[in-house]
Amino acid sequence: MTHRRKFSSEFKAKIVLELISGEKGLMQASREYEIKDSVLSRWKQEFIERAPQLFEQPQAANPQEERVAELERMIGRLALQLDMAKKVLGRSSFPAKEDE
Repeated sequence: MTHRRKFSSEFKAKIVLELISGEKGLMQASREYEIKDSVLSRWKQEFIERAPQLFEQPQAANPQEERVAELERMIGRLALQLDMAKKVLGRSSFPAKEDE
């Protein structure tokens, strides 16, 4: 029974990037790392197919998280409006209250 080697995802990515960048050819990498060229081709194909997923925007897991995010944005807007109102009031001719 043959022993199957397992490679880390970092190792696979390193090799595939070498292939894509042209730093090494398929046969050269195959000889150097002692991995069949068909395996390296499959890794490269999987890498290219999955590349667009890196740039996808994550979707909210549930509606409650979306609602929390919406409320946080609303709080931020209201805090900004309050700060602006305080500045405007401070520059106006109205006397400030003593108890604030």
